[in-house]
Amino acid sequence: MAEILEIHPRLVLPAEARLAAIVDSSSDAIVGKDLNSIITDWNPAAEKMFGYTAEEAIGRSVLMLIPDSLRSEEIDIIDRIKRGERLASFDTIRQRKDGSLIFVSLTISPIKDAAGKIVGASKIARDITEKRESERRIRTLLREVNHRVKNQFAVILSIIRETANRTSDKDDFIEHVRERITGLSRSHDLLVSSDWSGASLFELLQEHLKPFGHEERITLSGPLVMLAPNTVQYLGMAIHELGTNSAKYGALADAVGRISITWRLLKRPDANEEFQLVWEETSVPRQTEADMSRRGFGNVVLQRIAPQSMNGTSTITREPGHVRWELQAPATAVLVQPATAAAEDTGDFVL
Repeated sequence: MAEILEIHPRLVLPAEARLAAIVDSSSDAIVGKDLNSIITDWNPAAEKMFGYTAEEAIGRSVLMLIPDSLRSEEIDIIDRIKRGERLASFDTIRQRKDGSLIFVSLTISPIKDAAGKIVGASKIARDITEKRESERRIRTLLREVNHRVKNQFAVILSIIRETANRTSDKDDFIEHVRERITGLSRSHDLLVSSDWSGASLFELLQEHLKPFGHEERITLSGPLVMLAPNTVQYLGMAIHELGTNSAKYGALADAVGRISITWRLLKRPDANEEFQLVWEETSVPRQTEADMSRRGFGNVVLQRIAPQSMNGTSTITREPGHVRWELQAPATAVLVQPATAAAEDTGDFVL
């Protein structure tokens, strides 16, 4: 970033004075050194960046700013300056007075005397620590996004494969796949809105049950808990399957059926907490309940995919007019943990 010095039109300074004013007002650290790497000039920005006053820095070797592992850089710089070579700007690391490290972009130019002889070098250092940290965060985010996209593709491909294996009619297949991917997207939207930090169980249940309507006949009861991202995806799949099944055959398919969803945290003998969720619905017994597939994709989700993704277990019982699904899993595998909320689980989908 170019430095601009405003000069009053009636006050014309000598070239040396103007240059000194520019150096002093620069927001970049400007350091002069001789060919023995001894510091000869030190502007206020250098004091701010590195922590040394001009009195502390001038007369000392510039090596005091360079970590031991990078000191060969200075030897190479001085050799090239002596040969009159031009040095392209480069990024490196320097060390402050307190020992902390700082990322800097260096621009180095030769200093010549009146006869044109090279007598030293000037170094302009720009703090790029925030830039490097932003780049690191972006790289981390891109790796995470890549992982999550691949995982989502795996889930979708598995949904397509398993639905195809259990559906003979093309129109039914298309409808089932569309509904399941739409359900998956609801969980995804919740995670995106929270920067993938998780979602509350209450929000997840509401989001997946809203399309089926009849909210007045659905009861949600339990403590406020935040689900880890991995749980949001797979528990969301389970709730979608239960809701779809209920809308077709169960409580939401008649005028009097009811659904109760309860959850709680239980103390285990080893003093760790266990998460328990129970879906229970009652309805008028219907003949069409006999058509419910015990080997459908929904059953695979409820008995295998969802519990295994949370290192837990589940049971499901179906009787005329009654369906109960119970999930139990370690709380540490289900909920956002205070110590690891920022480093969430990115477990892969396995079917």
